Amino acid sequence: MSVSGAFIQTLTMVDIATGWTECFPLVVREAALVVEALERAQNLFPWPVRGLDFDNDSAFMNDTVVSWCRSHDVEVTRSRAYKKNDQAFVEQKNGAIVRRLVGYGRFEGIDAARTLARLFAAARLHINFFQPSFKLKEKHREGAKVIKRYLPPATPYERALVHPRLNEAFKRRLREIYRTLDPVALLAQMRDAQNELGKRVDQRAGKPAMTVAPVQSDLAAFARELGDGWKQGVQRGIHRRRYVRRKPVPRRPSMLDPYIPTIEEWLATAPHLSAVDLLSRLEAHPPGRFGGHQRRTVQRLMKNWRSKAARQLISSTEITLSVQASSLSI
Repeated sequence: MSVSGAFIQTLTMVDIATGWTECFPLVVREAALVVEALERAQNLFPWPVRGLDFDNDSAFMNDTVVSWCRSHDVEVTRSRAYKKNDQAFVEQKNGAIVRRLVGYGRFEGIDAARTLARLFAAARLHINFFQPSFKLKEKHREGAKVIKRYLPPATPYERALVHPRLNEAFKRRLREIYRTLDPVALLAQMRDAQNELGKRVDQRAGKPAMTVAPVQSDLAAFARELGDGWKQGVQRGIHRRRYVRRKPVPRRPSMLDPYIPTIEEWLATAPHLSAVDLLSRLEAHPPGRFGGHQRRTVQRLMKNWRSKAARQLISSTEITLSVQASSLSI
């Protein structure tokens, strides 16, 4: 399957009651891959999926996905057109989880998709079992002011355990999974996957991966570094690199090039001249050739000339001072 030129996207699913979040990488935007992700989500969610609320994306609202949902007794609803706040729960997790883990770079290819899947596999356990979050309890308006009150912060795992409609068998299964987890080991796996993704960020599929420093493999040493890592602002491998132009920028020839020596002579004689004054003088060489639309070009030329004159003045002053210092030492 060719995926050249197709950026990997993330399918995010959020349970509204608990905030439980599952993320899946999609190599290409195809309904068949969405159905495959939904089937996997049914196995990963600790409770059955009874309904799905999509946005109006064509990757979701099509015969393949909707027919699959109906055949599995999954209720399908969708958000209103041009009402992005209808998907506020998912949009919040896209920023708080996906963007924080993956960054804003783009990824291509099967290898990057496998690394993303490994990252999301460790992140789902770390986030859902160990990362508490706030949940809105109520809000009301007093005049122009909106007052919001939140429940105490809790993890999705803790919210699921106290949910009255969740079957006790599902709660027992969650407790068993929780007892087998190590948050430090999960975080180390996430850092390792992020380090691998850092080699592929903004890279075309099939090109050799970039070289990035490896993550500490010793869990004890990794745990010790966590205490001060947040103070140092560690640069993650997934962070977007600053664009550096590899090819030199060619300089376009200007119609003022033949007159640069003349302009520099005028400035040397009268440095107070403005760009408008210089253009008025240039109108006579020859008449009608120059107008007001060259003013910005003349201003740049004046700026370069003044910078060069200032550097020459400073260098000549330094030479004079060095000569005087040497004469005093004699």
